[in-house]
Amino acid sequence: MSLVRSVPRFATLAVVAAAACAYDARVSSEPKAARAPAFAVQAANRGGAGQNGRHIVTFRGQIPTDFAAQIGHLGGQVLWTSPGAGLAVVRGLSSTSAASLASNQSVAEVDEDDLLRLDKPTLGAVDAGGATRQWNMRAVQADAAWAHGFLGSPSVSIFMLDSGIDYLHSDLVGRVDLDRSVDLLGTFDAPAVVGTDTVIVPFTEADTVAKYFPTRLPITDLFFHGTHTGATVSSNAVRTAGVTSKTKLVAVKVCGYIDLCPFSSILGGVLYGAANGADVMNLSLGGAFLKKGNKAFIQLIARVFEFAHSQGVTIVVSAGNAAFDLDTHGNIYFSFCDTPGVICVAATGPTSDATGQTTLTGPWTDVDAHAFYSNFGRKAIDVAAPGGNSSFGPSLPAPASRRVFVSAPCSQTAIFTDPTTGAKFFPCAGSSIFLIGAQGTSMSAPHVTGTAALLVSILGRNPDAIKERIDESADQIGSIQVRGFYGNGRLNVARAVGAIP
Repeated sequence: MSLVRSVPRFATLAVVAAAACAYDARVSSEPKAARAPAFAVQAANRGGAGQNGRHIVTFRGQIPTDFAAQIGHLGGQVLWTSPGAGLAVVRGLSSTSAASLASNQSVAEVDEDDLLRLDKPTLGAVDAGGATRQWNMRAVQADAAWAHGFLGSPSVSIFMLDSGIDYLHSDLVGRVDLDRSVDLLGTFDAPAVVGTDTVIVPFTEADTVAKYFPTRLPITDLFFHGTHTGATVSSNAVRTAGVTSKTKLVAVKVCGYIDLCPFSSILGGVLYGAANGADVMNLSLGGAFLKKGNKAFIQLIARVFEFAHSQGVTIVVSAGNAAFDLDTHGNIYFSFCDTPGVICVAATGPTSDATGQTTLTGPWTDVDAHAFYSNFGRKAIDVAAPGGNSSFGPSLPAPASRRVFVSAPCSQTAIFTDPTTGAKFFPCAGSSIFLIGAQGTSMSAPHVTGTAALLVSILGRNPDAIKERIDESADQIGSIQVRGFYGNGRLNVARAVGAIP
């Protein structure tokens, strides 16, 4: 979320790490998928100009029935359409063809698609076993909610817009709805380093899944991020508990393990969830860009999110890890905290751990401290929740540590790349009980998402009422001078659901 959009869009994006794309398998076309008529995913080929080879099309009214044929005549193909939102994404258009499409009377806007980076958390060591005591769940009194029987309902669906989910991890087996889970990444153009040159090549993560994990579904998590956030929402509690243990997760893969997320995939994921029964969505992702020159694109984002809101979907987003005051950002638009109707979540966490084993024993110092990296803002932030933290200064006497992480399952299919050699390694393969520690607002948002899922059963599919309940039930932390770090306070799961006064 430290990205700044320029004109042309995302010209300032940093190049993805060497070999992130260079060793991936390739196929000739994106996989086909049949979806609900309100959000239709279609086959598409590669090629074309633009930031990642795609364009987002906004219509003035209904999508023409011959739209696919029109795009074909222009040399491209349709990736997906959303008649309800009046949007489509196409691939393979040259700049000339895109301009021709924009002149069509049925079309209001044609925008080049962009790539966001996942705001990658700081990682701790992989944990292969042992007892776990989760400071994060205790901090928000999730354990008090569980004691009163608030475990969630299997009829409530949480759509995780992320890097996929390891649906065979012991904490997640049976928690993921594989019928509705979907890979919306498809194929997109991405930078890769080949030798000493940076080139743009088509990237298809489904190819990489097939190459390294041929028995896995395309929605499996090659990054770790979506598995970590998903299990924080809902878990079997074999190794770590989630805020809920019975709600259903739906993996919507919109980010690749190369740490890039097409904007069109994210917007498509929001629309897909709205069309396929999402009660709550979690977006532990985002990016910042200049407002100047991008008014139409901001309106496009608002249009998509407002459509999901109108369908009764509660959307929770992470605040970002740039230690930035979101109330004073002037000409910078922070997606998706600046988007209407969302619940924006900052991060908290202890400043030290007395034993240096953050998931095992504690005790911890100042559990509700504002995380040093977290974005903040009295107006922008709704609530704060545990995301992990660190303090700075001389090393503490052993075995104490200044670094505290949120622990959750590590995907067995996670692929890490050595930045020096480009070699791939698989730190969590071979065991369905591995955990990994992480720090970031990506970790804080799922605590609120799980709480929202519990509230769906109490308040119904009412995003405004759910947001109000979460805000008003939060614990007030610190003096009024520091309230900007916490928004309306630090999340309290038990009070939100009525387990405690």
